[in-house]
Formats: sequence, structure tokens, C-alpha cells
Amino acid sequence: MTGLPRRTRAGYALGGVASGTYGTVPGLILMPFLTDLLGVEAVIAGLIVFAPKAWDFFLNPIAGTLSDRSRHPLDRRRPFILHAGLLLALAFVAMFFGPTAPPVAGALWVLVFSLGAATAYAFFQVPYLAMSAEITDDYTERTRLITWRVIVFTLAILVSGATAPLLVETVGGVEGYRVMAGVMAALIVAGAIGVWWSTRGVPLTRHESAGGRLGEQLRVVLSNRDARSLVTAYVLQAVAIGMVLSGVVYAARHVVHDPSVATVAFVCFVGPAVVLTPAWSRISRAVGKKRGFVVASLVMLAGFVALLSAGSGSSVPLLIAAAVIGVGYAGAQLFPLAMLPDIAAEDARISGTNRIGMISGVWSGFELLGYAFGPALLGLVLSIGGYVATGGAEVTQSPTAQTAIVVGISVIPAVLCALSLLPLSRYRLDALLRARSA
Repeated sequence: MTGLPRRTRAGYALGGVASGTYGTVPGLILMPFLTDLLGVEAVIAGLIVFAPKAWDFFLNPIAGTLSDRSRHPLDRRRPFILHAGLLLALAFVAMFFGPTAPPVAGALWVLVFSLGAATAYAFFQVPYLAMSAEITDDYTERTRLITWRVIVFTLAILVSGATAPLLVETVGGVEGYRVMAGVMAALIVAGAIGVWWSTRGVPLTRHESAGGRLGEQLRVVLSNRDARSLVTAYVLQAVAIGMVLSGVVYAARHVVHDPSVATVAFVCFVGPAVVLTPAWSRISRAVGKKRGFVVASLVMLAGFVALLSAGSGSSVPLLIAAAVIGVGYAGAQLFPLAMLPDIAAEDARISGTNRIGMISGVWSGFELLGYAFGPALLGLVLSIGGYVATGGAEVTQSPTAQTAIVVGISVIPAVLCALSLLPLSRYRLDALLRARSA
């Protein structure tokens, strides 16, 4: 068993600043930027948000394989993390510095640089996730490592998710989006450099030779029952969260009629995650990661149902529901990310082949696909409800469009979260590893 010093846990966690910022802000900001400033139709805007993540679905396994096979003299994963993190920041800024008219020109610009950002993110996130299965071989230590990472990750979500809409609303117009982009890019750079610098010299506990042909990757990973069960459950929840994150700005603007509520709702959503992640970690040690994940999912499900109250037009029920979701979200982030390195390390132990990066790449690809499908599905729901793209003008949305917003952030996410419990019930590795470590 390999424990880790506090410095290593903290250093690894810094990567969560970059992944938390990039993983949150586009889903929160990009659709309103496209529909309410550039005048792009909601269904098209949803597809633009979806396309780069779909691209990453295919690209992430490639990033995993390349980092598995890396023979860089300094480290297998860290050079990818540094270089890709810096490129990610540049591409993110560029998204918001393109033409604002006509809508088609702005949409194409955003699409191109979104694809560039997604490409860079693949080569940052996949090696970063793979590190967690290589720097310790201890079942319990992995939970501690991921607990630190989730705390920093949720803090990054809190800061970026609350600050980004605030900057947009305070500065106003296209300049608001550009100022926001510069601040978020600085956070991404800080996270990438931080994890690269702080994890230098950390020894690896796994040294199996790299393996796994690209064409075989999905088959290898998804033929593993536990990997398949965990991926399916997590993706369903990612779609649900993606819908809520994208929809909260619309709910604040067009249902509650107070744009500032979006920032407060985001704080209510993420704040509990920052405070309660250590508590979920203690629950993991008491009942196991799988059971903890089930409990967290049920709490999150209750919050989605409570979001129906947003239809009243009052901000208070919306904020309370957001806080309930946040309590469950803390665990729903911690447990699957702590279970992933268990799957990867067990696969390496049994097969004798290092497929950790490959498994992390497939996981990250599905994760991004889920988070991206959320806004795409929300865009479809809004379009069916008759949502009108405004192009910067003030427009009062129809009652059916307002209903579509509420349904898109409550009913559909609740159904998806409930469905996620079915594949999760088939996960068996946690019981095996708990018995082995006892």
C-alpha cells in the first residue's frame, strides 16, 4: 500500500482549478452568449455546445493511449498537462473575441475555437485523471486523493460559476463576455501550472507496459462490467447536471426575471459541495463508495424534483432546490471519480498491461459527452417550447417557453437521475476491494 504526503494530495488537487473552470463556464455561459447576444436559435446553440464534446468523445481515448505510451524523460503525464492547459486557456479566450454579426459568422467562430479548446482539454484532462491511478495503489488513499481534488474542483466551480455570469452582467454586452473569458483563462493557466509544478518528482506505483489499440479501446473498457455500469450511471447524471447548469441562467432571466439570481443559485448549488465533500469521504469509509454514490444520487434526485417550484416565479424555492442538489452533487462527484482509479488499477493488475490512460480517456470522453448532451437536449426542449432567440434585445418569453425552461431543469434531469440508479446497482468491484483491504 502506498500513502501520499499532504503536499502531493494538494498538488494533484490544483488540476481541479483548470478542469473545474473549463468544465463549468462553457456549459453555463456559452448557450446564453449564442442565443441572447449573437441571436443564434436555441436548438442550433445547443448543437454548437454539444459538438466539441462529441469530438472529445473520440479524441480522449487517443489522448489516453498517447500518454500511456509516452517515454518523456521528465514524466509520462505532466508534460501533457502543462502544454495542453496553456493551449486550452488561449482557445477559451478566442471563443469570445470573434464577430458578433451576422449570427452565422459568430456561430461558426465559436464552433471552431470550441473544437480547439476541446482538443486541448482532452490532452489535459485524460493524463490528469490517469495520474490518480498511478501515484498510489491504496484503495483508501485514492479516496483521500480524490477528496482533495473534488474540494478544489468544487471551489473552482464555485468561483468560476459565480464570477462568470456576474462579470457578464456587470460589464454588459460583448465586452462583458470578453472580460469574463480573460479572467477564466487566467484560472485555467493557474491550475495547469500548479499541478505540473507541484507533482514533480512524485513516484509512480504502476509501471506496466502500455497497451490497447485505438480501435479496441471502447470494446476493452465497455466489456468490463464494472466500468460499463459506472460509466452509464455517471453519463446519465452528467446529462442531468448539464441541463441544470445551462438552464439556470434562462430560469433567472425569463422565469424569475432577475438575472442576478443565476449567480446566487450557482453559489447555493456548489457551496454545499465545498463544505460537505469531507463528510461524503467519511461516509465512503463507513459504507463504501458504491453505497455512498447511491445515497448522493437520491439526494440529488430530490433536488431536481424540487426545482419544479421555480415555475412559481419566486427565487427562494429555486435557491433551496439548488442547495439540495448541491448536497447530492458533492457525493456524486466524489464517489465515481474515486471508483474510476479502482477500475483502472484492477484492470492493470489483472491484465499486466497499462491501460490506465486509455480507461481514463474513455471515461473522460463519455463524461464530456454527457455534460454536452445536457445543453443540446435543453436547447431542443426550449425550441419545442417556442423560446425566441433575442440577439441582445429584451424579449418577454411566452408562458410555454417559460414552462419549457422549468421542465428542462427539473423533470427531465430527475428522470435521468432516477434511471442512473439501475446501472449503478450492477457495480460489484467496490465490495471486492473492500473485502480485500479489510
